[in-house]
Formats: sequence, structure tokens, C-alpha cells
Amino acid sequence: MHHIILPTFGLEVHVALMIYIIVGLAIFTGIMAGRLKLVPGKTQSIFEIVINAFMDLVDETMGPKGRKYFPFLVTFAIFIFVCNVLGMIPGFYPPTANLNITLALALIVFVATHIIGFKEHGVGYLKHFMGPVWWLAPLMIPIEVIGHFARPVSLSLRLFGNIMGHEQIVMVLLLLMPIAYPLLALTTVLGVLVIFIQAFIFTLLSMMYIGGALEEAH
Repeated sequence: MHHIILPTFGLEVHVALMIYIIVGLAIFTGIMAGRLKLVPGKTQSIFEIVINAFMDLVDETMGPKGRKYFPFLVTFAIFIFVCNVLGMIPGFYPPTANLNITLALALIVFVATHIIGFKEHGVGYLKHFMGPVWWLAPLMIPIEVIGHFARPVSLSLRLFGNIMGHEQIVMVLLLLMPIAYPLLALTTVLGVLVIFIQAFIFTLLSMMYIGGALEEAH
């Protein structure tokens, strides 16, 4: 059982925190949107640098067509990052340490990938599953189908496993305090790296999957 310092209104902790994060990000976005200036201040400049770097990554990974899906991908990156960060704050629990949340995120990417594929190529999108030559189709179709269904499994388990693993390690070290203080400090530093890396990996893989759907089948 996990408990947090905020009311959960009878909901599961990870669900309540997810709602808090969504509402918080919506309010923050509304406030920032109302403060945008032609000549940016320090805060706006930092956000513009991050957004431009992310957009460059989208261009490199997905090509020119990927820009239209930039808002979708950056929303994923920010949401996952904020979820991960909560694990570093005493009294909070990272929603991404729950498999239900990570699986839901992975399934959204999975469904969006194929919707985008059919939207871009129509029925011709099915050629992605048939291999380079028609006579390989009986072999390639099962392989491609299994590979595509493995994507949400790997996406969800990777994010869940890393965040939950860090949470479990911290809990064990807290039970061993104060003798485990040096290890706890090291774990905290590693946890900060995990926060960034896992949000980045999930988003980068999502870009690659959607970018693959945007490409013409060969």
C-alpha cells in the first residue's frame, strides 16, 4: 500500500496522482500561454531552448512529416517526466511505478502508430507487414505482427521496471538507515538520471515507431 500527502478521494493512489498531474500541467500551460512575450524572459527562453531541441530530435528521428505529431510526443515526454519526478519528493509516489499507467501509455502509442500509418498510406500501410518481396509475406506477416505487439509490452515494462526498481531500492535503504546513508545518497543521484533517461527513452522509441509508420513501405 502507498500513501500520499494529498487526498485521493477514494481513488487508487496512482490514479489520483495522475489526475493531479494532468490538472497541474493544464493550469501551468494556461498560465505560461498567457505570459508569452515576443522578447522572452529567462523562463520562456529556457522552455524555448528545450522545445527547439525536442523539435530538432523529432525532425532527425521522424523526418519532416513528424512535426505534426510534435505536440502529441512532447506531451508524453512532459507527463512521464513529471510522473517520474514525483518519486523524488517525500510523501509522493510516481504513477509510472504502476504497470497500469505505463501499459496505458504504451497502448496509446501502439494504437496511435497504426492509426497514423493508415491515415498516411491507407490500405497500403499493410505493406509494412509483408516484407520486401511478395513471396516472403507468409513468413514476414507473423513476424511483423508479433514484433508490433511486443512493442507495448517492452515500452510498459521498461518504464515500470526502472521506476519501480528505484522505489524498492530506496525503501530498503530507508529501513537500513542511518548506516545506509551513503548508498541512499548514491541512489538519489542515480534516480535523477533514471527520471530523465526513462522519459527520454520512452519518447524516443515512440518517435521511432510513429516515424516507421510514416515511411513508405519497401
